[in-house]
Amino acid sequence: MHPVLDARALNRATLARQLLLERAGRPVLDAVAHLGGLQAQEPQEPFTGLWSRLRAFDPAALDALLTGRQVVRTHLMRRTVHLLTAVDVLAWRSRFDTMLRQRVVGTYRRELATVDMAELAAAGRAVLADGEPRSMGELARAVADRWPAPGHRPLGELLIAALIPSVQLPPRGLWRTKAGVRNLPLATWLGRDADPIDPADGVGRTLVRRYLAAFGPAATADLRAWSGLAGLPAAVKAVREELVVFRDERGRELLDLPEAPRPDPDTVAPVRFLPAFDNAILGYDDRSRIIDDAHRGLSVAGERVVLVDGRVSATWTTESDTVVVRPLRRLTGAEREELAAEGSALAGFLSDGESACVRVEPS
Repeated sequence: MHPVLDARALNRATLARQLLLERAGRPVLDAVAHLGGLQAQEPQEPFTGLWSRLRAFDPAALDALLTGRQVVRTHLMRRTVHLLTAVDVLAWRSRFDTMLRQRVVGTYRRELATVDMAELAAAGRAVLADGEPRSMGELARAVADRWPAPGHRPLGELLIAALIPSVQLPPRGLWRTKAGVRNLPLATWLGRDADPIDPADGVGRTLVRRYLAAFGPAATADLRAWSGLAGLPAAVKAVREELVVFRDERGRELLDLPEAPRPDPDTVAPVRFLPAFDNAILGYDDRSRIIDDAHRGLSVAGERVVLVDGRVSATWTTESDTVVVRPLRRLTGAEREELAAEGSALAGFLSDGESACVRVEPS
């Protein structure tokens, strides 16, 4: 029989892997790599995610990585925009090609039914060959004469999110900067094409290990939910002998790396403020280890949430210079004090110390 991990044990393991149990002193680049990327369709959210995970996080460090081409914004997991290291994007991107194409075509099946993918990709690459960044709409309009029926949005999404591995260029995604999306091919921005798929599927095995390092212990359904990839069973099978096996309280099989941290379930978990669409929640099919089923909808609605004792217990927003916290359950006096202290620190971060206002509303 495999050992059983209850919800609290899984919660503490998740917090440890996600750098939420104790702020890490590692460099920003290492943190982005460890986490397997950060969800980033909302451009400013990764800054809060890293502030909650790293000691003395300086937004300028992430800006420097983006402008220095060591971290990029691109479509990858689940066809959503992520921040990833350039090394990981080059190594992983080809493994996601089929999924990305299927998801775009699945959304616009009727509009794209008669489009030849190879011809469209070649036309899009020809437009981008001049090295000029373009928005999705600009690229779509440039090829629309040949494919007028689908409309600009289906063509643009298919080209940028699927057919041509692309990056969203700075200043998009820089600290406190509002900028539209301008795209270049990955190869143009990073100087080479993404690696081809390994015939032995070494990329798949790497993804399994990297996922478990940042999210384990986890079921194969969790891995699929994080990546959006359905074709990883062979990779899981290939590394299975390297892994340890547990069960959750529902009897699901959970896989993990032998030496990965699994803290004592009684380990104290500090209050943590999470950005919209944070990895710690969206990285699982079964999110009950960190959020109650009754509140699961918050994780896909773009609500920013607060962890109290390791679980989603409040939402938060900003109003002018004030961080406003709205509890989802009754909080103890001690929890409210800790929440106010961490919220005040977040307010100071968001305002460069000019304001440290926080308001915790009644439970």
